[in-house]
Amino acid sequence: MRKIIHIDMDAFFASVEQRDFPELRGKPVAVGGSGPRGVVAAASYEARQYGVHSAMPSSIAKRKCPHLIFVKTRFEIYETVSRQIRNIFLSYTDLVEPLSLDEAYLDVTENKFNLASATQIAKEIKARIQEETQLTASAGVSFNKFLAKVASALQKPNGLTVIPPEKAEALVESLPIEKFYGIGQVTAAKMHGLGIRTGYDLKQHSKEELIRNFGKSGEYYYYIARAQDDRQVEPNRIRKSVGAERTYAEDLETIAEMDEKLKPLAEEVAEYLTEKNNAGRTVTVKIKYADFTQTTRSKTFLSHIQSGEQLWQISKELLRTPFEPQLPVRLLGVSVSNLLSEEAENHQRYGFQLKFPFQRS
Repeated sequence: MRKIIHIDMDAFFASVEQRDFPELRGKPVAVGGSGPRGVVAAASYEARQYGVHSAMPSSIAKRKCPHLIFVKTRFEIYETVSRQIRNIFLSYTDLVEPLSLDEAYLDVTENKFNLASATQIAKEIKARIQEETQLTASAGVSFNKFLAKVASALQKPNGLTVIPPEKAEALVESLPIEKFYGIGQVTAAKMHGLGIRTGYDLKQHSKEELIRNFGKSGEYYYYIARAQDDRQVEPNRIRKSVGAERTYAEDLETIAEMDEKLKPLAEEVAEYLTEKNNAGRTVTVKIKYADFTQTTRSKTFLSHIQSGEQLWQISKELLRTPFEPQLPVRLLGVSVSNLLSEEAENHQRYGFQLKFPFQRS
């Protein structure tokens, strides 16, 4: 039986800001843009008490909490702190799977200190994070990834929850389905329509029924309702795509404006690809309109793309395919997938390169 820890930093971006700027401590803080098109990237726990949360439009956040303090993002600082935390993880095990800057899975079944207790390791990691970064983290400990992820969210902030095998099924049965990792708001609403509100309700449905209603994800739901998850911690998970997007303070009305805004996005993506000595064959342009509807337009090539100029030209072409945007645009995004790194991984794993020459819209 494996020993898995999930570590999740508490309100990471906002906590870093409160750490670095003492005048923000104890106050409701939102990291992100405060303008009419701004979006909250992270909210402190003081702000969350007013209903402010990440991905919320800043205008709504201000209405919920009129004295909310907005601070600009400092990704270079967050990345530095994230590396510090990652080094702490790696001092215990090489089996570390980052999910983002502020959370990761660790497989400590075998570890560098030969400690038998995963709970003890989680306690030590939390203590070291607080000592070295002055930040707190919550930890979940269990025998698979799903349960460890669920556990880390049960006692936030600065919590430590252990789900042993003998308590796993009962706990999962009692959980509201909104607390299941991998079930978002849209899926939860659909489940409610089917009478599924808890893990127990989910468990009453057959695998075939769940697949019929939720596609391939239905099989995943079937097993997690039974506290089963065989996924391994993957320390070398290959990045599937590279992208950049922007929400604009004023809607883009003309195709010329949109072309101009696509250029820095293409250059940002190309700069990252060059830095990582990577390239990709599929280019995707994301368009979100003023009425919040959105679409993506993609094209896959036989050769790999890395150049910013080439990426910009392709993005402009996609913007016009099959027709130019018919409504004002509030957000544009450019991404590249089918990356060289992913193909190399497929070649190493399967002995051939997987090629999918397709175009989707």
